[in-house]
Amino acid sequence: MTPQAKLIFTASLLLGTTITISSNHWIMAWAGLEINTLAILPLISKSHHPRAIEAATKYFLTQAAASALVLFSSMTNAWHTGQWDITQLTHPTSCLILTSAIAMKLGLAPFHFWFPEVLQGAPLTTGLLLSTAMKFPPIALLFMTSPSLNPTLLTCMAILSTALGGWMGLNQTQVRKILAFSSISHLGWMTIIISYAPKLTLLNFYLYALMTTAVFLTLNSIKTLKLSTLMTTWTKTPALSAMLFLTLLSLAGLPPLTGFLPKWLIIQELTKQDMATTAIMISLLSLLSLFFYLRLAYCATITLPPHTTNHMKQWRTNNRTSTMIAILTVSSTMLLPISPMLPPIL
Repeated sequence: MTPQAKLIFTASLLLGTTITISSNHWIMAWAGLEINTLAILPLISKSHHPRAIEAATKYFLTQAAASALVLFSSMTNAWHTGQWDITQLTHPTSCLILTSAIAMKLGLAPFHFWFPEVLQGAPLTTGLLLSTAMKFPPIALLFMTSPSLNPTLLTCMAILSTALGGWMGLNQTQVRKILAFSSISHLGWMTIIISYAPKLTLLNFYLYALMTTAVFLTLNSIKTLKLSTLMTTWTKTPALSAMLFLTLLSLAGLPPLTGFLPKWLIIQELTKQDMATTAIMISLLSLLSLFFYLRLAYCATITLPPHTTNHMKQWRTNNRTSTMIAILTVSSTMLLPISPMLPPIL
């Protein structure tokens, strides 16, 4: 793909995201989502591999269905209330349809089946966009409509997402699929709190995007797509593998790393809302995803291949993203001390 084409598609992604998150009218939000979908399709299918074409087709069909549901939901609401404003979604049927549409857009259970398949067929850099930037517009819509949505339905979907994200990631050997199930699991944490403390959802999303970006860029730097390849990286780039180990543990939500911060605040807020049982359930279910993060971390650092070739360790990787990886990794592991600054914001 030529640099000019990449520039056009990236600019379209930025445009679509900006239109959706800054609009008050449903039609504008829908147009932004459509621009986003059309801009990412060439980036998914750029390798022309049958798997990539299949991933692009699956992505297009699910996103088109979700966009149609968004439009249907907003039209139903406008028909009954005369309002096209995003924050004025009051009709119960519209709220139900919109919840399904956004769940489909995000890859939230039970509409999650497309996401691992699409991520597996896309290159790592496009996978990074699908896991972070493409989730931002639907989360912004969820944030704006959260007072109108059904909290019980969102809680059930969130617990189902955390459970399925953990269970289905257990037996995977492909790194991209593991990261897809990790994303589904994290979406459960974001959705469970949206009705009670929407700003916590945004904080969770920002920190998740930070940590996932660090992991994806590291994997892209060491050219790793499956666990068997990940086992050979320690001999080549030990420092980078050690930092990947810490970032993965942070993504799992272990203290004293950054990933523990949103989980801690969400459990605290759920307890305040008399939902201690729900908090215990989602915490126990996140142990499932902890298992596959530990497996990834184990493969990256502790496992050594039997016959390693005798060569000098690289003291620097020939990669333009090295500085970015360094900044993101430090942020992904050391932001927990900022937690006393957060209560005034939240």
